[in-house]
Amino acid sequence: MTMHRIAGVAALVALCAGAVVASPLELKLADPQPKSVNAGLAVDYAFPNDVNSLRDAYVALGMGAKSGKPLVDLNYLSSQSEPSALTSGQETKVAARIKGYVRFDAPGIYTLETYSNDGLELSIGGHEVAKVDEKRSCDPIGAVEVSVPGAGWYELEALYWQRKGGSCLIMEWAEEGGELKTVPAAAFGHK
Repeated sequence: MTMHRIAGVAALVALCAGAVVASPLELKLADPQPKSVNAGLAVDYAFPNDVNSLRDAYVALGMGAKSGKPLVDLNYLSSQSEPSALTSGQETKVAARIKGYVRFDAPGIYTLETYSNDGLELSIGGHEVAKVDEKRSCDPIGAVEVSVPGAGWYELEALYWQRKGGSCLIMEWAEEGGELKTVPAAAFGHK
C-alpha cells in the first residue's frame, strides 16, 4: 500500500469511529428551578391557510397565536375517534409552540426518541434533541443520547406543524441500558 492509501484508510476509520462514539448532549437544569408547576405543557396555536415548514409555523404563530388547552404529555396520535392535531381541535394546517419543563428524577445518561407527523423542532435543557422539517408519516426522528447532570426540571421548547392527513407527536425515553417507554405525563409541567 502506498502512504496515501494508508493515510486515507486511517482517516476513514477515525471518521467512522467518531460518528459511532458521539458524546451525549449535556443538558442544563432550569435555573432557577420552578417552585411549582401546572401539569402538562403550555401550547399556543395558529391556523394558517397552509403550512409546509418550521418557518411557516413560526411566521403563523408570530402573526396571531392563541393559547390552547395544555398538552397532558407528548403522546398524541390522531385516530378516527380523535382526529385533531394535539389539543388544537383542528385536523389540518396547525402550527404549535409548546413550552414547559420535563423532569428527570435521577442523573445519568438517557436515550430520547421522538416521533412526529409532520414537522418538529424540539429542545430540552438548552439542546436541540429532535428536528425534522418535512411532510411525513408518524416515524421516529432519531434517537439522541443526553447526559442529565442532576434530578430536576429541564426547560422544554418545541415548534410543531401539521399540514394534512394523520398527526402525531410522541416522546420516549430510556435510562442507560433500558428500553424506550413513553415519557409519563407526571414528568411534564409548565408555569
